[in-house]
Amino acid sequence: MAGNDEIRATAQGTAPVPLSVLDLVTVGAGRTATDALRTGVKIAKLAENRGFNRYWVAEHHSMPGVASSSPAVILAHLAAHTERIRLGSGGVMLPNHAPLVIAEQFGTLEAMAPGRIDLGLGRAPGTDGATAAALRRTDRLNEGADDFPQQLAELTRFLDDDFPDGHPYARIHAVPGPVQATSPGGVQSPHRPPIWLLGSSGFSARLAGVLGLPFAFAHHFSAQNTVPALDLYRESFKPSAVLSSPYALIGVSALAADEEKEARRQVLAAALNMVRLRTGRPGLVPTPEEAETYAFSPMEREFVDSWNANVIHGTADEVRAGLDDLQKRTGADELMLTANAHTAEIRLRSYELVADAYGLPLG
Repeated sequence: MAGNDEIRATAQGTAPVPLSVLDLVTVGAGRTATDALRTGVKIAKLAENRGFNRYWVAEHHSMPGVASSSPAVILAHLAAHTERIRLGSGGVMLPNHAPLVIAEQFGTLEAMAPGRIDLGLGRAPGTDGATAAALRRTDRLNEGADDFPQQLAELTRFLDDDFPDGHPYARIHAVPGPVQATSPGGVQSPHRPPIWLLGSSGFSARLAGVLGLPFAFAHHFSAQNTVPALDLYRESFKPSAVLSSPYALIGVSALAADEEKEARRQVLAAALNMVRLRTGRPGLVPTPEEAETYAFSPMEREFVDSWNANVIHGTADEVRAGLDDLQKRTGADELMLTANAHTAEIRLRSYELVADAYGLPLG
């Protein structure tokens, strides 16, 4: 079973806590999914070389501007292009999948990159209701979310290969997995992917606390719930074989640019993308030029202002100050940054500027 050493990390440079990367594998207008995935490799390599702790991708479906529908496939590709950085899902939406399938996928990833794989799990569909129904082959979507604790327990038992005698699945084994160590001549890796629970409300916060698991909160799209959820997680926490004390990570939208004006342009384009998504018109991430000429309605402008109030953006010094303040306000143990912008160069430059601002190591 994974323990503290595979979850907790040490801050690098002058950063107040470890810094990590959440990549939505965004596809900009005029770009392809191939371009986005190649950018993901570049970001992962930069993150590894500059001392970021982990690189996660998130499961989304039926969104033209997000090419991360298959986290396990992307992580396998990244494992072949990196050597040290932790790779994981932020997250896999467990109700969309059979637990055995996820145990097999992440057992395979662990075999590819021993000691480097994180399994972050969410209970939301990562898409709209109709797409979720197509994924799950059922219209009973609430049932999947309500069953999340049971699905989580089943997945954990598959990962640990410890169903009790008499259980219907006692003779079913996730491979690669611990069963290989018990086979004649078998040798099994001492690692297994640590499970993280993800959330944007109190449900997963409480569940992670009760189970003694690490918790990742989606501050980047649910900022008003961040402090209450983290408080609930810490209050609910019970020490476990995984963690002796709480460990909370938060996802943060952060974009640094060489000039403040450029950061504002890029953030406006990302906000327009969110406007379209929230109004049922998902598409590719627009260019800053398109965003600057777009006629926002009063309601859309209100949404943009509210959305961008929670995006830390500006020069490297401004972003560093914003991250420092956020960490102090939330007490987060780790900050996971997501830089949403139209072009690869802007996103790569943002992570580089943040690394420089905190004096993260080179190479």
